[in-house]
Formats: sequence, structure tokens, C-alpha cells
Amino acid sequence: MPLMASIRRTLSPYQDRQYQNGGTPFSASSTSPKHSKCSSPFPAFVAFANRVRRLIGGLFFQRYPPRSKPHHSWRKAFFYRCFLFFFLGFLLGLSPFGHDHHHHSENVIPRHDFNFEIKPPQSNRNDDPTVREVSLGARLRAERFDFVPRKQLIVITPTYNRALQAYFLNRLSHVLRLVPPPLLWIVVEMNTASYETADILRKTGVMYRHLVCAENSTDVKDRGVYQRNTALEHIQRHRLDGVVYFADDDNVYSLDLFHSLRDISRFGTWPVAMLAQSKNKAILEGPVCNGSQVIGWHTNDKSKKLRRFHVDMSGFAFNSTILWDPKRWRRLTSVPIRQLDTVKEGFQETTFIEQVVEDESQMEGTPPGCSRIMNWHLHLEGRHFVYPRGWLLQKNLDIVLPIK
Repeated sequence: MPLMASIRRTLSPYQDRQYQNGGTPFSASSTSPKHSKCSSPFPAFVAFANRVRRLIGGLFFQRYPPRSKPHHSWRKAFFYRCFLFFFLGFLLGLSPFGHDHHHHSENVIPRHDFNFEIKPPQSNRNDDPTVREVSLGARLRAERFDFVPRKQLIVITPTYNRALQAYFLNRLSHVLRLVPPPLLWIVVEMNTASYETADILRKTGVMYRHLVCAENSTDVKDRGVYQRNTALEHIQRHRLDGVVYFADDDNVYSLDLFHSLRDISRFGTWPVAMLAQSKNKAILEGPVCNGSQVIGWHTNDKSKKLRRFHVDMSGFAFNSTILWDPKRWRRLTSVPIRQLDTVKEGFQETTFIEQVVEDESQMEGTPPGCSRIMNWHLHLEGRHFVYPRGWLLQKNLDIVLPIK
């Protein structure tokens, strides 16, 4: 304690001013007996040293200010301390921390070089053959994760206003909703787009396009031909890429059928079971296959034995690029592929297919073997059924009786 008090008195500017003329053992003017303040060879250096000594003494030791200015000295000392701490913090912030980037150890991962490598503990591999070095980075480089997007299915459905229309459209929409996307459902009506059909399509949850065939219905023998041609023209104009399939709303379809459509590269076909309610019998119509190769045809209808291809309208599908890219498939003509209304009824399918392929060698049996029935062509029309407009019941009761 006596030593600390001696230091404080020595470093006090008050004491320094008292011994300025006479000198003190610690004053700069009397540090050497050979030199005085006026005779110092480095007066500037001595003055700077005095200022530094006073600054450090004021920061780390309590100072006793002169009695004339008691309210300014403690503020000055506090300011010096804050400035020193700020300066030290600034220097620490500029100083580098962490490892040297020029010397990486084995266990240090470079900042921009992650190899995701998992190394097992060091052991003798000859003694323990079960220890293996697993490198995730090597696996990612060796294995190829080629993401192949699914082909788009373009389902064309002609429809018209009738008693069972809502039932048919809702039944087909439930199947299409289960098909993995992408799938585009093109629904075509004659003359105008009805509110009932639009309302059903909005509630299906399936991506759709509602088209209208502007052909005069009074001069049309088969409205389905013109409705399908409207959809084909839409696909060709917008160059839609995918697999085109004609799915009439009154047929029954298996979900497996739509899964197999994506395997078609050019033209695929399969057998269809045709159930006629009036004839009380089933007719199988479609290809006979050896694996994926079409080698013949099933047919039981003698009136259609002259057809080149015995296929139902819902028994084939084809690549949509055939419609708008003839060079890819080496077609000799650029005439648009359309269904013909001028041929005999029942020959629209074969005349259309003859524009798409040349013979059976360009066809694919779907699925391989053509041994499964995946859709059924039904004839369950109710021509004379009465149904409410818009499928809404405005009056539920014929007679309203008060409740007593």
C-alpha cells in the first residue's frame, strides 16, 4: 500500500506541477543528472513520453484533480478509459482467428470443398475385413439419378346432352383423377358449351379443356367424328406433346390402362370387350399379339370383316407428335390426320389408323401379350329418360302440407 500511494503521488499531475522547477526522482527533466529539461537532446520525444505517461496513469490509476476543476477531471478520465477499451476492441476485431487456410489438417473440412465422405475408425483392414470405407461422395458421382418425366396423357372425350351424361362424365372423371399427372382431359361438345358440363368439369379436380365443335349438327351423320376432329385440330395447333387417347364417356376403363399408355412410343393397341345389351352377348375386338408384336386380329362381327384393322375407337392410342411433326415419323404427306365422316359406319377407326401407321409392324401390343381386357364398350343409353334441368330439383314435393 505505501508503494501504491507513492506511485499515485508520483504520477499525479498535481504533484508533477509542484516539482516542475525542483524536479522529482521520476520527472522527465531529472531522469539523468547530466541533462536538464532545457538541455535534453530530444525535447519532442520527452514531451511525447510525458503525454503517454500521463494518459496511462489517468486510465489505470486514480487521479486527484486540482481543486480548481473538480467536476471536469472525472469526466476526462472516464472518456480516456472508454476510448482505450474501444481501441482495444477494434484491434481485436481486426486480428484473424481460426485455422490457417494454407495448412489444413486431415480432420478439417475446407470451407468450399465438401466431399460428404464418412471415414471409419483407423483399424487394420487385414485383421478386420468387415470394416469398409463408405464414401457418399463417391456414390453420388458413380450413380446416375436420371429423372425421366412422365409422358403427358391427352384424353379426348366427346359428349352431348342426354339423361346419363352427368353419370358418365362423373364416372370417367373419378378414374382420371387417380391417374398420376400430367394428364389433360379435352371434353368437346356440339355448338355450345353447356353449363351442366362446365360445372361437372370444374369439380373433377382434373386438368381439362372444354371445347366446342362449331359444325352444323343437322348435316352431321356422326357427331363424335367432328368432335374428335375438333380436339385433334386443337392438339395440332398448339403442338401438345403426349399420348392421345379417345375415351368415350359411356365406356368403362381400368386404371391399369392409363398406366400402360405411357409406355407407347408411336402407336399402341389392345383388345376391347364390347357388351351389347340388345344382342345379349359380348364381342372381343382387338389385336392378337406375340409379346409386343401384333400378328392378327380378334373379330366376331361379319359385317365389318372387310376392315383393315379391327380396332374399337377406345382400343388404341398414339403419339401426338404424329399430328404436327410429320418429318419425325417420315410421313410422305403433310395432310392433317382426321377422322372421316364419309365412310360407312364402323369404318372410322380403321380409316383413321391407316393415316397413322402403315402396317402392324409399326404397332405395339399393350400390354405385352395383349392378354388383358382393360376397358369395356357398353351400350346403356337411356333415350327416353326424364331428368331435371341442370340436375337440380327445384320442387321436391308435388303437394305441400302444413305440419300440425
